[in-house]
Amino acid sequence: MGEKQAIIEARGQAYLRIPVRTHVLTAADRIEEVVAAYALPLARPGDIIFISEKAVAATQGRAIPLEKIRPGFWARLLCRFVRKVSYGIGLGIPETMEMAIREVGLWRILLAAFIGALGKLLGRRGDFYRVAGRAVAAIDGPTPYTLPPYNTCVVLGPKDPEKVACRIAAHVGLPVAIVDINDLGGTVLGASPGVENDLLVAILRDNPLGQGAQQTPIGLIRAVSAAAVTGVS
Repeated sequence: MGEKQAIIEARGQAYLRIPVRTHVLTAADRIEEVVAAYALPLARPGDIIFISEKAVAATQGRAIPLEKIRPGFWARLLCRFVRKVSYGIGLGIPETMEMAIREVGLWRILLAAFIGALGKLLGRRGDFYRVAGRAVAAIDGPTPYTLPPYNTCVVLGPKDPEKVACRIAAHVGLPVAIVDINDLGGTVLGASPGVENDLLVAILRDNPLGQGAQQTPIGLIRAVSAAAVTGVS
């Protein structure tokens, strides 16, 4: 976990986060079988399993190599107006913008761009993604720190994350959440019954999963005693 603590406190309760190392996941894998093989041997009753959205998307074949994407006119134009950020590419290159257009349609992206521009004039941010939707916000572009081969891919958000989380939970017998977590915060994209989304985001607020060479796209959350917190202080 690097400098990140294994144990964190949320709502007065201490929680242990256990990253689970796997092989590099691809479309040849079934995510429920991956979770059963790697996470279950480490799990205890009462644990919650959380899974990176990128891992689920990879097993669904939603990682598209850059060379297979041919951006059109609108993608090349609109990406020029995307605000550059330090934590990722987002829609700032033609390939990611092209996939956003394919995901939700050109007219929705144009509407989102228009509303987003108006919002900026009013000093407000985030309107573009509120209009474009979660499917667009979940698109990840290629970055040098991403595990190969996904460092040269555009990775779309997972399809039907709620259904996938429930399917995995039924397979492994523990609550499951599919999450989009980064160093600036996170979102629960889908969860099985027994998961409190807001609490889960608080527990994962420092992004405990490795997104690069750590190869830990799955994790376990376990409530522990207050004495455990003292032990890692």
